[in-house]
Amino acid sequence: MKKSWWKILGLVMVAASIVVGLLGPVPALFLLHETIRNVYFHVPMWSAMFALYFISVVYSIRYLNSGRVNDDLIAVEAVNTGIVFCIIGLLTGMQWANITWGMAWPNDAKTNGSAIATLMYLAYLVLRNALEEEQKRAKISAIYNIFAFPIMIVLMYIMPKMTDSLHPGSGGNGTFGDLDMNNQMRPVFYMAIIGWILIGVWICTLRYRVRLLENKRNLID
Repeated sequence: MKKSWWKILGLVMVAASIVVGLLGPVPALFLLHETIRNVYFHVPMWSAMFALYFISVVYSIRYLNSGRVNDDLIAVEAVNTGIVFCIIGLLTGMQWANITWGMAWPNDAKTNGSAIATLMYLAYLVLRNALEEEQKRAKISAIYNIFAFPIMIVLMYIMPKMTDSLHPGSGGNGTFGDLDMNNQMRPVFYMAIIGWILIGVWICTLRYRVRLLENKRNLID
């Protein structure tokens, strides 16, 4: 129980944010209306993805310093888990954009940057599968991963702020916190972000344990 408190906390926070997100009160807003509830789901998906990609970078650096296979396994499983949250974030964003902006994929700097960043991390997984020699695969993918993360930050956060963008907080637009979220929404919003990050880390640890079992079985065979 002492080691699982954060998992329980994550489950409780996610469950509470889903219930309140679907049933709780939201401000009456022009254009957004009830779709503002998606902020409880869309943004936390990206937050969990960023957290997992950051963990992956940390363990890629650790692998280059230590050469420990387990560090490489954590790095790749963090990306594998982050990709899942990335895809959910894209899907929830497309649905939201279709309702509020009239099209699922507008020509927007942040949207296009998100697509490029997604392809970049999918390429990371393809690169790993293309290299057969274990140490070579781990080193090359670790270096790729370390450079991919700051490029993703530039694509998804820095460039949209420098150009025109439909997204809040980009292109001179105010953020949701400034314009749309009231004091009832903010606690639920931050609870959802923390909860989904904890769930994402939990899924990553489970995938890592499965990978360890697979490696042990392969050694036995």
